[in-house]
This record gives sequence, structure tokens and C-alpha cells, in this order.
Amino acid sequence: MRALVVSEHGPIENVALADVPAPHPGPGEVLIDVRAASVNFPDILVINGTYQKLPARPFVPGKDLSGVVAAVGEGVTLVKAGERVMAQTEHGAYAERCVVPEQNCFAMPARMSFEEGAAMGLVYLTAHFALVERAGCKAGETVLVTGAAGGVGLAAVQVAKALGAGVVAAVSSAEKAAVAKASGADHVVRTDVPDLREALRREVFDAVGRRGVDIVVDPVGGDVFDASLRAVAWCGRVVIVGFAAGRIPEVKAGLILVKNISVIGLQISDYRDREPAKVRRAQAELCAFYEQGKVQPRVMARFPLREHGAALAAVRDRKALGKVVLVMQD
Repeated sequence: MRALVVSEHGPIENVALADVPAPHPGPGEVLIDVRAASVNFPDILVINGTYQKLPARPFVPGKDLSGVVAAVGEGVTLVKAGERVMAQTEHGAYAERCVVPEQNCFAMPARMSFEEGAAMGLVYLTAHFALVERAGCKAGETVLVTGAAGGVGLAAVQVAKALGAGVVAAVSSAEKAAVAKASGADHVVRTDVPDLREALRREVFDAVGRRGVDIVVDPVGGDVFDASLRAVAWCGRVVIVGFAAGRIPEVKAGLILVKNISVIGLQISDYRDREPAKVRRAQAELCAFYEQGKVQPRVMARFPLREHGAALAAVRDRKALGKVVLVMQD
């Protein structure tokens, strides 16, 4: 079968299209004929060798996929051969076939395309866990989403609106602002401005009042995180999802103390491994939101496997407005 293979960590140019042996499902595992796989920013970090969890080399990257169940291993009861599914895995999605644990495999809604199924995995689960599990988001609260036109950001905008929250989307261009508004953001603030530290707070206060926002979902880090912290309401919650800007910020504890702010981390794959039942419940609610028209994955671009370089570069360079998807069949 064809797959994308990393033999040595480094730039995305190290990823090669190759023929590799097809996997076989063991007990409790599901073999999937992959139709689509989404590109996530953590995939770039895995390829670079800078992610917190790295597979043994050589390996096939990719954490999100959708397809058709080809076979199941002994003891599998949640899905069956021929069923359309979406699935998450630590790596291995960028291939024509992939084996995943049964607990990480989910039936897709009938009207969902394979591209949407691949795009609705990691980023939507991250958004759901950030808002519901970590921040305890309630209807009527206000959420500031940074990087709001990217994968996690756009998902967080949609999920927050589905939960009944108001949304302030922080973006770095007019094009990204339009995408965030089209996905339901009530207000848009810009991060490509001079003196971001003061400007972001001022823009947020102008949008929602001087109390600030109840929740921040931040996949960006760096200066954007620093500025966002100043826009949080008393007893607000800040969920750290990632550091797409490159710099891991440091928090001054005095501000956390005087405003009773909670700064919360989220590593979604830990939930997949430690509390899979919670992940299944979250995925079921996300699929219900999809069926109700409350969330809609935005697939910006589709690339065949042979054009993987362009797909990876779009995410690496933060050019993705929504999701970039690899399709297995040319």
C-alpha cells in the first residue's frame, strides 16, 4: 500500500511517498481503508521531531482519518466491516490502510463526507474538551478564541456557539476575520496590530464590555496569549491548547491571583488513552451538533497523497483557513 513515511525527523521535505506493507488488525483493533486524512499542526511537530510524543522511526505520520472498515480483530463489537467511520490515532493516518484501537473508531453520520469526517476529529474533540471538560463553558458566557480561523480555532468558534456561548474571534487578517464571522463569531478582534498587549484588551472590552471574557481558548501562545490574559474576566478560565506562534509563554502569578483566574492545560490525546468513554461521549455530541447544523467542518483544500508537500506546507505556514485534507484516491 502507499503511505507517507518519515525515516528521519526534520523539515516536511523529509516526508516521502512509499510502498509499505499493509497492517493487520490484532485483538481489539480495526483495519480501515482510509479515504481521507486531515493535516494537523501537531503532525508538523511530529515530523520535525519536536512534539512531546514521538514514534519510533521510520513511521507514518497522521492523527486523523476517515474511511471504511475493512476488517476487525478479535473481540471488536463497536464497529463492523463495511461501516463508514472516522478515527483518531497517535500516528499512521497518512496511508491507504490504517489500524486503530476499537475505542478510537466512531461511526460517521450518514450525510457526512469522508473529507468532513477526517476534518472533524482531533480539532473538534480538542475544542469540545477545552470548552466543556476543562473550562466548564455555560450558555450565556463569552469565549475568546485565538487563532480563530485555524483548525482548532474555527472548531472552538463553532462548538462554543453550539453550547450557547458568545464568541469573540481573534485573527490576524481580514480574510481570516471573514472566515470566523461566517462560522458564527459574534465579534472579531485583530492580532496583527501595533501594541497588541494593550490593543487586544481594548478591542475585547469594546466588544463585550469592561468585564472581559469568561473563557479563552488559546492554540497560539506567544504574544497573543500574553495579551489575551489581560482580557479575562474575574474568575475567568484560560485553556492552553498549543503554541502555534512558536513561543511558549510564561505566566505572572500575581495576575492569576488578583483576578482569580484559572490557567488550564489540555492535552487531548491523554483523554483518548486514559478516559476513552469521555471521548466517545464528546464525539457523539459533536456528531449531534453536526446533524443539527450547529457545526460544519470547513475543508479549505484537498490534496492527493502525491501532493503531500503542499498540504503540509499550508499548515506549517499557517495558511490554512479551516482544515487541509489528504485524499488517498487520486
